[in-house]
Amino acid sequence: MQKDTQLFDLIHKELERQRNGIELIASENFTSLQVMQAMGSVPTNKYAEGYPGKRFYGGCEVIDEIETLAIERLKKIFNASWANVQPHSGAQANTAVFLACLKAGDKILGLDLSMGGHLTHGSPANFSGKNYQALFYGVKKDTGTIDYDQMEATAKAEKPKMIICGASAYSRDWDYQRIRSIADQVGALVLADIAHPAGMIAKGLLNDPFEHSHIVTSTTHKTLRGPRGGIIMMRHDFDNPFGVKDPKGNIRPMSALLDLAVFPGMQGGPLEHVIAAKAVSFGEILTDDYTAYAKQIIRNAQAMSAAFVKRGYHLISNGTDNHLMLIDLRNKNLTGKKAQETLDKAHITLNKNAVPFDDKSPFITSGIRVGVPAITTRGLLEADMEPIVEMIDTVLSDTANEGRIAEVKSRVHSFMSKFPLYPELG
Repeated sequence: MQKDTQLFDLIHKELERQRNGIELIASENFTSLQVMQAMGSVPTNKYAEGYPGKRFYGGCEVIDEIETLAIERLKKIFNASWANVQPHSGAQANTAVFLACLKAGDKILGLDLSMGGHLTHGSPANFSGKNYQALFYGVKKDTGTIDYDQMEATAKAEKPKMIICGASAYSRDWDYQRIRSIADQVGALVLADIAHPAGMIAKGLLNDPFEHSHIVTSTTHKTLRGPRGGIIMMRHDFDNPFGVKDPKGNIRPMSALLDLAVFPGMQGGPLEHVIAAKAVSFGEILTDDYTAYAKQIIRNAQAMSAAFVKRGYHLISNGTDNHLMLIDLRNKNLTGKKAQETLDKAHITLNKNAVPFDDKSPFITSGIRVGVPAITTRGLLEADMEPIVEMIDTVLSDTANEGRIAEVKSRVHSFMSKFPLYPELG
């Protein structure tokens, strides 16, 4: 078979881009080589609709062992009693939860997208806002932290069927106990979407959502440092309190309804090569090396946060408890779009992001989101955060100076050459 040199040349080009640049997108990370090897392995050839021991195809005996290994490792990480590792993404994990727990038109209460929430928590552009009656809470204008009083007042007035906690651009920890207390007052379920801070939660470095949430979802990339995919977990199974029934009209435990919601409810054959890679990454998370990594993420994020503050940048909530920070650039007379595009030229990658009470469109934004999981994976420590912020500030202080941008780009390449990425790949 002829080798597809055109495609593989592009893959190598992307490898060089990742090697040379500073990756600060909060939702990105670098998997281990063995995670990528598992993802590109022979389970990609196998159809396996159903679940271990209950497949609709023959020849799944080894696949069953792979998926069971992933499930058992994941349960051990989070002390969960049940887990589903088949969702293709975090969005599909959330879709399955909605499908299992709610009826079309039910009320849901989530963090407003403009305040740091996620599309699948009720955005009108998303299935969650199209199929359900979405209500929102936000953050306090003076502190940038979750407004639990607003959450409680809205919950009492509207009585949603589900309260969603979790965010895509929120740098502080969550008070899951209070959220559960609010939910219990109105008879709502609590869904904790921990896609971003999952790696720190796994090691007990942030509050544990499992005791206070009915259901927990996550992606497996980001801080968990696995392949792209989704997961659903529970520590305590329960009967569906809203009378949602299975296809045969029976009210069943939530674990059974969630399994049915994933398959056949919203997807067919699972990506067993990705599940194999999930199993590898879950095994890595159970090691002491990963514990050290998760702690370093927080140290790096706080060091970077302090470096930005020192240079007069306005951080929402004035700091971070996790892996990311959200920066309002209005006092620098910059838009998020301009900052992202200019830093791209210097091979520093991050993303434009709306900030609370933003006065610009989502396509422009007033802010940027900055995260440290990927650079922490590459071995950077607290002392490395200062020079990175200095380079960012140099670019953003004079966005029209192409010579200065080119100079910083050269410095970026030299700086990152000290932290080799995938040297095994040549």
